[in-house]
Amino acid sequence: MSSSASSSTATTTMQQQQKPIRVLVSKLGLDGHDRGALVLCRAFRDAGMEVIYSGLFCTPEQVASMAVDEDVDVVAMSLLNGAHLTLFPKVARLLNEKGAGDILVVGGGIIPESDRKELESKGVTGNFGPGTPLSVIIKHINENVKKGKK
Repeated sequence: MSSSASSSTATTTMQQQQKPIRVLVSKLGLDGHDRGALVLCRAFRDAGMEVIYSGLFCTPEQVASMAVDEDVDVVAMSLLNGAHLTLFPKVARLLNEKGAGDILVVGGGIIPESDRKELESKGVTGNFGPGTPLSVIIKHINENVKKGKK
């Protein structure tokens, strides 16, 4: 390999390593409580991530399409109305169907401990509840994106 090709490869690798993690923060369904999602947006930005906020009342189809269109590394969903077993896995399934199964799917909200294993088995990670330190959520994203989930 020539030194210019080697230099070009090294530069590309450095650019890839320095590329910020892109996160889509989403509120699904009829859940209009967005304070937690907005706090997450700020925390992710403060951690050096690029954040796209979907706004309220999104369908799983809209979230999956936004994730693909925005070329995100992570979809972070917040839901407080109890529909997490239906809506979160549907987003993960739709991403897989769109060829974007490498996007990390993270759930949060009022999620009973008894539902977390089922969500994980359907491709939804994290499943954080109220009071989870923001640093724990950020660490989860950093570690799982670095593992090659995207």
